[in-house]
Amino acid sequence: MNLKFLIAPVFLVAGATAAHADSINVATNIANPPFEFQDGSGTLMGFEVDLMNLVGEKLGKTVEFQEMPFQSLFAAVQSSRSDVAIGSITITKQRLESVAFTQPFYDADQCLTVGSKSGIENIEGMEGKTLAVITGTTGEIWANDNEAELKFGSINRYDGNQDPMLDIATGRVDGLVHDCPIDAYYIKDKPQYAIVATIPTNEQFGLMLPKDSPLLEEVNGIISELKEGGQLGELHKKWFGIEAAADSSTVTVLPVPGL
Repeated sequence: MNLKFLIAPVFLVAGATAAHADSINVATNIANPPFEFQDGSGTLMGFEVDLMNLVGEKLGKTVEFQEMPFQSLFAAVQSSRSDVAIGSITITKQRLESVAFTQPFYDADQCLTVGSKSGIENIEGMEGKTLAVITGTTGEIWANDNEAELKFGSINRYDGNQDPMLDIATGRVDGLVHDCPIDAYYIKDKPQYAIVATIPTNEQFGLMLPKDSPLLEEVNGIISELKEGGQLGELHKKWFGIEAAADSSTVTVLPVPGL
């Protein structure tokens, strides 16, 4: 997800602070299945949640998750109130000016999701229509950059993907541009939705940490171990139902991104 910084309030658990010697404080997107979400009993789970728990286990630290909207993740990390942030966060040069990222571990593009009976068959079909995006994401940036050319009727902004999906179902908005794997997971058992276009953005997700974080080298090293040992590939199969591509960042050890 994800290209610009927005300074927004950060909601932290009372008494929780970053950089405890025996714990890792993780800022977590509120509702972002299958990367992080709550089940019916309120238990936090998902691909990146499992990844962080493996990292904590290998470091001998407990992992404390603090839930917040996507746009609040940046303020939490930049202020060092959180040690790490997860939320399918795209690594970008602009973000690397203010924060650090581990090596990437997931590759993604953006997709257009519409109502299956909407008659919209492609991006061009959104001319004059209302487009939904998630605030602070690369989907929002793409929409802003292409609004004049594609002549969207309007752009509606949301904090998460569940509300725009509901608004597509009720006809309040016509389509959503968002991360492909997240929306594919959401609609897999919901025939009222359809993904009708893939927008190649060649994004890669990583764990986001404060600039010059002392944890970066250790956490990145563990991600390399999880790739080489096959555990990260196993998580991919568990949460996405398919094997990770052999040349993907999920299984290939890569350098820490830099400017």
